[in-house]
Amino acid sequence: MDVHQNYIAGRWVASRATLPVINPSDGAKTAEIARGGAGEIDAAVASGQTAMAGVWGKTDAASRGRLLAKLAELIRRDSEKLARMESEDVGKPMTQARNDVAVCARYFEYYGGAADKVHGDTIPFQSGFSVMTFYEPHGVTGHIVPWNYPLQMTGRSVAPSLAMGNAIVLKPAEDTSLTALAMAKLAEEAGFPPGAFNVVTGLGEEAGAALAAHPGIGHISFTGSREVGVLVQAAAAKNTIPVTLELGGKSPQVVFSDADFDDASATIVRGISQNAGQTCSAGSRVLIEDSVYDRFTGALAERFRALRVGSASQDLDLGPVVNPTQQTRIESYLDIARKDGLPILAEGSFGTNLPAGGFYVKPTLIGDVPPDHRLAQEEIFGPVLVAIRFRDEADAIRIANNTSYGLAAGIWSSDLGRSMRLAHKIQSGQVFVNNYGAGGGVELPFGGVKGSGHGREKGFEALYGFGSLKTVVLKHGA
Repeated sequence: MDVHQNYIAGRWVASRATLPVINPSDGAKTAEIARGGAGEIDAAVASGQTAMAGVWGKTDAASRGRLLAKLAELIRRDSEKLARMESEDVGKPMTQARNDVAVCARYFEYYGGAADKVHGDTIPFQSGFSVMTFYEPHGVTGHIVPWNYPLQMTGRSVAPSLAMGNAIVLKPAEDTSLTALAMAKLAEEAGFPPGAFNVVTGLGEEAGAALAAHPGIGHISFTGSREVGVLVQAAAAKNTIPVTLELGGKSPQVVFSDADFDDASATIVRGISQNAGQTCSAGSRVLIEDSVYDRFTGALAERFRALRVGSASQDLDLGPVVNPTQQTRIESYLDIARKDGLPILAEGSFGTNLPAGGFYVKPTLIGDVPPDHRLAQEEIFGPVLVAIRFRDEADAIRIANNTSYGLAAGIWSSDLGRSMRLAHKIQSGQVFVNNYGAGGGVELPFGGVKGSGHGREKGFEALYGFGSLKTVVLKHGA
């Protein structure tokens, strides 16, 4: 059985203890990863600082871009291997894993092209002065990524930081670390110098906490739960460093009577069933105009009944959820729905020959959920869609904003004037009109408001976040 080590300063480094790698499809142990902690984080940060003081810190922007582009090529070269690894580690169907590999490669390709296009400004000032601004890297940046999209999240988090010229220390989720370690191998093959790209595996409360609190880190990027995000921000605050937080959502899909029902129902069901509903921006609340509530929930129910759940290798609509804790969490919310008498409008079905020991749940559509109910307020993080009625435009806006989250939203209507009014009034970092998710959207700034976090990933906004703006004022005389 393979025992995977940390990647620090261009070398593979063991830890004193290991953690098991569990296949969600059957619950079997498939490998072990290093249980890194404060010592390994110290070594990784030190290696990043050495790289910044040496070869990596002296690498110009165009050369950084070529390295990122080379890494994108290598990801595509090994796409099937990486997809199989991701599928087995996370439990997602192979089709979805292949898409994740493609999106990961796109991140490195996009930021490779952007690396030498981060421009400063000149600012008109007093006579006899010239003023200019430019961006500098923070130094060593820390990246704590979640278990639901390990490859995509690695690309999304580290590619813009590397493009800006930072060295990175990556702490992947302990449930899904294998592709992050594979990426370290590819980064080395691409030509990144030792110390530019470091990976430390381990538990969040050990390696993750040490990374968030480390005084040698210049910026932290974290995606995960609100509870842990608060701890990460508090730890970083002691070192007065910036933090990008993406903390999930309870995103509304708002469906008006003039929507294209076929397109809307297909997209909404796909949005909540993808990755077994384990997606921060999943549209987990569907708000339906009262006059068409029965007809539209009927369309949704028909699509839910067609969904099939299977092992990752069976490549059905949904795979297992990532671990037994997540399985129990989702089932507890379904128990609440039944206890409170909420109607179960439809369920998907388990496919044949499910492996024993896997962590499977059925996708479920729940109707007539009160807007203030726990199922309408709390992030379930599973394939559970709750349907809520609304009366008119004002009622839809009120219900859409009636959560502590604000990550994404969907609006379905042929009235574009109304759609734009809602887009402005819904409290959300992203709003999609007559579509949802935009196929990964590497170019589209992404992040939340309210309890969904702050800062932006993706697009050029992410690059700017990984740099520090410096102003230079030169007095030369009139």
